[in-house]
Amino acid sequence: MTMNKELELNANKVVAFLQKPVNEFTKTDIISFIQANNIEMVNFMYPGGDGRLKTLNFAITNLAYLETILTCGERVDGSSLFPFIEASSSDLYVIPRFSTAFVDPFAALPTLSMLCSFFNKDGIPLESAPEHTLAKASKAFTEVTGMEFHAMGELEYYVIAPDTHFFPATDQHGYHESAPYAKTNEFRIRCMSYIALTGGQIKYGHSEVGNFTLNGLVYEQNEIEFLPVRVEEAADQLMLAKWVIRNLANQMGYDITFAPKITTGKAGSGLHIHMRIMKDGKNQMLKNDKLSDTARTAIAGMMELAESITAFGNKNPTSYFRLVPHQEAPTNVCWGDRNRSVLVRVPLGWSSKMDMCRMANPLENRSNIDTTQKQTVEMRSPDGSADLYQLLAGLCVACRHGFELPNALEIATKTYVNVNIHEKANEAKLKALAQLPDSCYASAKCLEKQRAVFEKYGVFSPSMIDGIIKDLKSYNDSSLREDIEHNPDEVQTLVTRYFHCG
Repeated sequence: MTMNKELELNANKVVAFLQKPVNEFTKTDIISFIQANNIEMVNFMYPGGDGRLKTLNFAITNLAYLETILTCGERVDGSSLFPFIEASSSDLYVIPRFSTAFVDPFAALPTLSMLCSFFNKDGIPLESAPEHTLAKASKAFTEVTGMEFHAMGELEYYVIAPDTHFFPATDQHGYHESAPYAKTNEFRIRCMSYIALTGGQIKYGHSEVGNFTLNGLVYEQNEIEFLPVRVEEAADQLMLAKWVIRNLANQMGYDITFAPKITTGKAGSGLHIHMRIMKDGKNQMLKNDKLSDTARTAIAGMMELAESITAFGNKNPTSYFRLVPHQEAPTNVCWGDRNRSVLVRVPLGWSSKMDMCRMANPLENRSNIDTTQKQTVEMRSPDGSADLYQLLAGLCVACRHGFELPNALEIATKTYVNVNIHEKANEAKLKALAQLPDSCYASAKCLEKQRAVFEKYGVFSPSMIDGIIKDLKSYNDSSLREDIEHNPDEVQTLVTRYFHCG
């Protein structure tokens, strides 16, 4: 029997054992895996309001109890997880999603972990729950457009290690650097291997631009990029990836940070999100080898809601020290092809029809891979402070909004640029473009103005939007960037405060 290609090299041990894709996992499958593999513990995992994964442990002592927890889940204190839940009525249920099952690579005892969904006292999905908000956004997108929304992230982070003084890297030139000039490549490779064990679909990993030494420590920037999947899966994969990277760093004696800014004058870390729109298994981002009107319509929606998307993707004051000119981070609301000075970039695609593999390898037969599946568009403003589920839900809403705009293609044309927007010769074009917010407070004000779009179809609950606005305004940072951007000591104090954000 021919094995499904998607299963053949899958690193997830549950997939390998069951020989079926994760979206076909059942409770019976989970129990059979636990029994056959001598699993002693089951973990329920779920994101809290701080964006970090929480864990509930179960010791497996009998089959009846295992069936009970898999069916009924467990009760948790919602007021300790989310700021919008009152202590006087705080009980929530967490129910495991079998499709997310993986063997915990860090557990001392054989442990199976699963991500969970939140339900309220009436057994109804919690309206403001992270994963439910994203599911509602995805559903609304499909109902409005008749298409599916897919996404993937570029997860950037710094690894901090003792300075060995051997083979020093060139400052701020670490892009794709190899060992021995890059010191933490092996750590990244192990992270990728562990993320794959959790079910993460990885595109590639590499060292990034940022590298420097400070106080006897080497700071090396890395990136792990994923493959596009359904938007709900994309959020789960990024959530687990951050958990893996932090746990492995702790195990190996490194410190790591996803913070948007580390120190003045050095590259900050972003969380670029790539998106594609699918119908009947086909990518709709290209037509006749050019960017399609479908893609341009989605981009128009992101142009219209760009300022308020920062409320989901740029969640602390240091985010806005990254969103400054000349740092490969966007500051203006515009888009373009292969252009890293814009907010939404259309990356280089494989639309030339040239068989480059055969040209590089003359012995190969002509290839017939459908490269149109690879075309995406990339939102470049978010960073590691983002709430992953809110961010991807917000982008899903924005792209859906494009299809609800009568003048979407006109907006796309108006906001397109094909130059480096920060060069002096392009000042006139720059002045014609809207600017991204410069603070959490400004971001909150933008969300206040546009909240109705995000609340439409019940995607974002009013209480969630209220909570986001309140949290962002509480930083009281409307003039902070201007006040301290030329004071490295104060910037460093701020960086230290939000070092382990997200």
